[in-house]
This record gives sequence, structure tokens and C-alpha cells, in this order.
Amino acid sequence: MTGSHIVRNGFSSPTPVTVLGREDIAAQVPANISELVNQLPAVTQASTSATSSGFLSSGLAGINAVNLRGLGANRTLILIDGQRSVASSITGLVDVNTIPQNLVERVEVVTGGASAQYGSDAVGGVVNFVLNKKFSGLKLSANTGFTTYADDPNYTLNATMGKTFLNGKLHVLLDAQYYQQFGVDTIDRSWNDSGYFQINNPTYTATNGQPQRLVGSGFGPSTYTSGGLISSGPLAGTYFGAPGQTGQLKYGVRSTASSPYMIGGDTDETLKGHVGTNSLTPSEERISVFNRTSYDISEHTEIFGQFSWNKYIGSSYYQQTPSTGVTINRDNAYLNRDYSQVASQMAAAGLNSFNMGTSNAGFPVPGSDVSRQVFRYVGGMNGKFKFAGNNWHWGWYYQYGRTLDDIRLKNTWNLSRMALAQDAVMHNGQIMCRSTITNPGNGCVPIDRLGTSGPSAAALNYIYGGQTGQPAREQVLQQHVASFDIGGDMFHLPGGNAAIAMGGDWRRESVSGYVNSAYQSGWQYGNFLANKGSYNVKEGYVELDLPVLKGVDINGAGRYTDYSTSGSVETWKTGATYAPIQDIKFRGTYSHDIRAPNLNELYAAGTSLNNTVVLPANSPDPGSQPFTQIRTGNRNLSPETSNTWTVGTVISPRFLPGFMASFDYYSINISNAIGTVTGQNAVDFCYSGGTAWCNNIHYSNGVLQSILLQPFNFASQKERGLDIEASYRFRLSKIWKKLPGSFSVHGEITHYISNTVDNNVYPINYAGVNGGSLAGDYSAPKWNYRISSFYKVDDLTFNLVARGFSSGVYGNDYVQCTTNCPVSTPQHRTINNNRIKGAVYFDTSIAYDFTAYDHPVRATFVMNNMLNSKPVLVGNGPDGNNVPAFAQTNESLYNYLGRVFRVAVTTSF
Repeated sequence: MTGSHIVRNGFSSPTPVTVLGREDIAAQVPANISELVNQLPAVTQASTSATSSGFLSSGLAGINAVNLRGLGANRTLILIDGQRSVASSITGLVDVNTIPQNLVERVEVVTGGASAQYGSDAVGGVVNFVLNKKFSGLKLSANTGFTTYADDPNYTLNATMGKTFLNGKLHVLLDAQYYQQFGVDTIDRSWNDSGYFQINNPTYTATNGQPQRLVGSGFGPSTYTSGGLISSGPLAGTYFGAPGQTGQLKYGVRSTASSPYMIGGDTDETLKGHVGTNSLTPSEERISVFNRTSYDISEHTEIFGQFSWNKYIGSSYYQQTPSTGVTINRDNAYLNRDYSQVASQMAAAGLNSFNMGTSNAGFPVPGSDVSRQVFRYVGGMNGKFKFAGNNWHWGWYYQYGRTLDDIRLKNTWNLSRMALAQDAVMHNGQIMCRSTITNPGNGCVPIDRLGTSGPSAAALNYIYGGQTGQPAREQVLQQHVASFDIGGDMFHLPGGNAAIAMGGDWRRESVSGYVNSAYQSGWQYGNFLANKGSYNVKEGYVELDLPVLKGVDINGAGRYTDYSTSGSVETWKTGATYAPIQDIKFRGTYSHDIRAPNLNELYAAGTSLNNTVVLPANSPDPGSQPFTQIRTGNRNLSPETSNTWTVGTVISPRFLPGFMASFDYYSINISNAIGTVTGQNAVDFCYSGGTAWCNNIHYSNGVLQSILLQPFNFASQKERGLDIEASYRFRLSKIWKKLPGSFSVHGEITHYISNTVDNNVYPINYAGVNGGSLAGDYSAPKWNYRISSFYKVDDLTFNLVARGFSSGVYGNDYVQCTTNCPVSTPQHRTINNNRIKGAVYFDTSIAYDFTAYDHPVRATFVMNNMLNSKPVLVGNGPDGNNVPAFAQTNESLYNYLGRVFRVAVTTSF
């Protein structure tokens, strides 16, 4: 598969193709195959089990997905031997770690539109995992890894067996793998405790010439402490420590008393118990089984059946979630028992209650446990035959895929139970809930929210639902695919044989879920609703390759697609190659591609969660305000459309045998794009001129209540870039006869010139954005590279990889200044530091091949991030993940674990 149903090699294809071979996989021994794929320069902001662990409502937790071109992972099509696979989430993403890693022969990455050949989603490109389906023998492998800090240990056990029967006609292939990772928390990395954030400048005004945003260290929260901070009134600034102990917080610079962050002051106190409580990597297990059985009916016809099962079990922690609106009454039993001096001060001041902010440091950290099973059954036939003296091939298959997704939250409280429990009073010499006095049978257990001692186990059990348990959701995804294709040579042209490929596909995707009514609302996190919906699609395609002259090849493809949800659409592609001489070839393509809305975009029933936004001065409720964020699907969505063209050249000079290079320029223009925004985006758009967004922002008596966030076909995206790839392989004896061994080097460079998303308010160019609140699926450094070299001598193989990216910015339209700044706007933010450093990482491995008990053995030692480079600190921004619990870097870009060692042993029988 090289971006076409008509086979060519990658460098001669009109569409750029990058191949990761078995040599690369064996050298790096990745714990998961996605680790290697995500290093490619054309892949950026990939979803990994670490970065996706907090995405609960979409079912993304624990999924490793590929994001080509920074267009979004849902615009990259994942194939297994050229066939679709059932998605691992309602968003349509395929977890590439469900693919049997030990059988992967190579990974083919097509960087260009391929919807005409392979259907929807192939806007950014296609990643095809080619399996070794004819493996024979027994292969056993084991590897283990850990960081230089002796944490995050993991190990993998794998067994593969292939055997033929009935004189070679029957072939049975089995593969099994077990993987376990123990995880590590952000708090275990010292680089994360410097208080490095991006905040709104507390002294900024539109006329004083100061920047609106500040990036740096020494910032911290100002509205809570680990044991509670009185936030307003005459006792404001009083914070609670151990029983009997209080303190007076020294505030830093703030714009108002409700500002969430401050500069300087007692930030050590406000960060305590909250910073670093997010999982840097989750604790997870993967178990997979794969079987393929094939039988040769004749010399040219094969029938096959294939089964795979993958189970993922993951556990991670989201953050120690602060509460900033906790009301404590003067007659609170715990207040009078442990902090009577504060109760006396309240009485003297005539206060009946105070509002408090707390990081809830004494509570268990909220998180999630995810269990996901992916089943895939494939059966079909393929064969070869002669037609008019030419070689032809045909094949059909039917696939049924099923994903069982079970998400269960942990340590998230029921809001109404918490409200009852925290209103604790003394009654008849006992501490009890005030509500229990009038309703003795309500089961309420009082909870102590003051100080750092933490609540009792009984109180936690009560607020966490008691027998009701924690919020959970069960979801089933199903995929049916029937596909047929036929192709071969037709007639001879001056440049070679004309070839054709054609076929048809039918596919049905569905989701059904179950959520207990008790879990659908009223919780700190979760509030799941059951998703249900389906669609089907019928497709037919034809592809032609016409070598019209020697050195001149023209090809084209067309596909007709009919969706049950949105009707019919056509996609097409045309391309050409021209080789005036043997040493150089020019190539180019132009394609019209689509991405259809996925099940989540169409049928998401809605998930609500509590969040905060900063409302501007011209809103009814200015300042940082809590709200209920509601996300639902939109059944009126239509497919995105994309026009892509590439032009490039391939060089393979005869005077330098073994060398080959390619240079390709590409341009992608996506229209009718499906987009969603954050609550902060909706607010910014509404109050800066995008009045249509105001319809989804709901107030009650001037107080913000909720924001409805739905996907719409409202956006567009334009990207331009350059791909450079080169390889050189030679024996060292060519340099000097006495030098032993062979050397090879392969390099890829991607230059993102621009990647502009227009959300109908103002365009944002994400090329060169290395972090901050704009960082996400679309952002990428402008220059990305990976260079891998091998030196082989006798039984030793040495591998050295250099991979890295250029420095970047928080926003291309941001204005860096410290004085005399212009007026800041949502598009042209003023900021004191708009630079984020790039990085380069070096990985190495040494493999030794030897024989033990007459069987070949390979032992491999791997060291990734050899120099133990620490991640660049990134201030994620007031409207991004600017949370002390989270890693203060871009985890999708920078290495955050440090130096990692891996040892592997493989043997064959």
C-alpha cells in the first residue's frame, strides 16, 4: 500500500510515502509501536496514553492515536494490511497499540490526501501497518524499561508462532502479548515545582502599556490553600493548617480579590498539596491475542480467517481539584472544635458564615479506571489470475469489529451529598449533618473540610456515593465492513503496462451506551449520558495508472460515497511522475478528499462538567466564573471537504549508489470543517464580535449558568509545508578496504510553513506554536526532524537517532512587549515572553546477535534521551491547562520522563 491500490515503491509513487521498517522497530524496541511512529516529523501532537488519560467523556483515555500533519488525529486513516479497523473510541480513533507489534513488518505512512483510494478520514494521510502474515517458527521476546530516576517501570512479554500443515497449504499464525506499565506522577519530577505559569497581568489596563499576559516563575494560586483559605470579608487571608493552627496569607500582586493567580506572596502555601497531583503516565496493562489461519484452495487462491482481541486496563489521576466556593457557617462543628479562635473572630465581626477556597489536599485525588476490549474478526479470500495474458488480482473480506469501553471514575463526589455533609453542626453532644436533625434517616455523614488532617473514611464513603458507587459508563462500538477489489494490467503503453484497480465497500458504524440514572448528573466529574446512534456508507472506486511515455506516468482515482446521514459525495485524485533522466524524477498530485462526521460528533448525548471561564468587562458577570459545560453532538453535520496538492522531486544519482532523496511541497485546504471550541473560546468569540456564539451562553439573573458546546461545519483550515527525506546505505569498505561493516542513514524533515484555522471570528496560525493555551491537535514546531543511522559489523548493530524540533511561540499573532504595549485583543494578545525553546534528543541502541543452544538470540540495550534533557517549561495559559496539578510543559512535544533505559531479548526456534 503506497497511497494507491496499484503497487509501487515509495520514492517512485506520486504521493510521498515514508516507511518504518523492521530494522527501525527492532533497534528501538519501543514499549508500544506508537512510540516509534510518533517520532516521525510528519506526526505531531499525537494522542498517547499519557496525554489522553484525562479525556473521559469522549472515551479517549489510554488511546494512542496518530496525528499526521497536525490536522487532527481524526483526519488520519489507520489501516491494518490495507483494511479498516474498528475504532477504539466514539471519536473514531483507532488505538494503534491494539495492533500486534511483534508481527509488524513495516509501517507505511502516506502523507497526502487519499480519500479517493481509501475513503473518509484520509485527509492528512494514511498509516498502514503491514503484518508478517507468513511467519513460520516460534519467536519469544521480552523487554523491560525504566527511567533514570528508577521509576515508571514497564515490561513486555511476547510469543509468536507460525506453522504450516497439509504440505504447506494450511498456515496457522498465533501471537500473544502482555504489557504492563506502573506509571509515575507529575509530582515526581523536580522541574515541575517552580511555579511556572502564564497568567493575566494583574496590573494590566488597556492604556498603561503593560502586557496583558505574563509568563514566568514565582506565580501561584491566590484563592485557595491546602487546608482552606477564607476568601472574602474581614477575615480574608486567614488559612487553616493542622488543628488549632491558622495563618495569615501574604498576598502577592493581584488585580482583584477574586483573581485566581498572584505574583509573589505565599505561593508555596497556595501550591502545597495541589501541584503535581496529575498522572504523568498512567498505570496500565495491555493483553492482546492475534490469530490468522489461511488455506490455499489452489496455487492462486487463498481463503483466510483472522481474529484479534486486545484488552486495556488503565488507571490515572486527573488532579487534586480545588474548590473555591465552600461556605462554612459559624456554628460548624469542626470550626468550633479545632479553630475556635476563628469562630470567636466571626462572632466579634458579626459574621454568620465565610466563603473558603481549598485545594482539598486531604482528599484522595480524583481519577479514572478504564477497561477497554477491542475484538476484530476478518474473513475473506484473495487470488490471482491471468486475463488477456496480463496479471490480475482480486480479493474480498468481511470484518466485524466490537469495542467494549468501560469507564469508572474514582474519588469524585456527589455535589448534593457534599453540600449536606459539609454543613456539620454539634447536636446533643455529637457532630452530625444539620439535615439529619430534621431527617434522622437520611444517612448523611458529616465531613471536615477545614485544615490538612483530611476527612474520615466514613465521610468520604458517603460523599463518593456510598452503595451507589462512583459514576461509570459502559459503551459498545461496532463496525461492519464488506469490501471487494479487483485489479491488474490492461494493455501496453510506451512507458509500460496500463493498470486498473476497482472495488466497492459497505460499512456500518454504531454506538450504544448504558449509564445508570444515578450517574447522569450531580457529580463533581462525569455526569455521563448514554450515547446511541449509527450510520452506514456505500462506496465504489476506480483507479488507473497510465505510463503514457517512457518516464511519464499519469494516474487518477475516483470514489463515489453515499452516507445514510448526509447523502452522497465524490472524491477524486490525479497525479503524475516525470523522469527526464534516470537520476531525477518529478512528481505531483491533486486530490479532493473528505472526512465524514464521526459517531461522537453526530450522536454524543451530552456530558456536563463544572468548569470556569474568565468573562470580560462587557459581559453581565465579569471575572472568573464557574459554569456548567455541556457538550452534545449535532446530527445535522455534513462531511468536511479538502483539496490537497503536492509537488516534488526524487533524486537518486547514479554517481552515488545507495543514495536517494525526495523534496515535496504540499498545500491542504479544508473547508466546511467540523469544529468545537472551549467554553473560554465561546466567551471570547461572543464578546469580541461573534454574536452567534452568544446564543449558547446562558445566564440566570445576570449570573453565568451554562455554556452549550456543539460541533458545527463552521471552520476552515489551510496548511502549507515541506517534506524532505533522504537515505544512504553503503559498505565502509568503499571508503577504505580494511573498514568492516556497513553504514546506513535515513533522515526525515518536515517544515510547517503555516497551519491556519479560521473559526469565523479570527484566523489562528498554529505552525510554530510550541505550547500554551493555543497548543493542541493543530499546533506544531515549524521545523521537525528525525535522523536515524545504523552501523552493522559482524554480530553487532549500533543505532543512533537524533530527533528534535525548532523553537516556537505561544501565539504567532501575539505581541511580545514589556513596555509601550499596544492594546491587547483576543487575537493579538500582548505578552512579556512569546518564545519557547526547541529541543533535540538523542537515542541509541546496541544489539548483539549470538547463538544459544543452537538457536539465534538477539540482546538489545536501548537508551532514549541519552543526555537526560529536561522538558522546556511552558506556561499553558489562563484559558488552557494552566493548572498547578498538570505538568508545566507540552507533554505532546517535549520529553517529560527523562532518560529511559530498555533491555530486550529475542530468540527464535
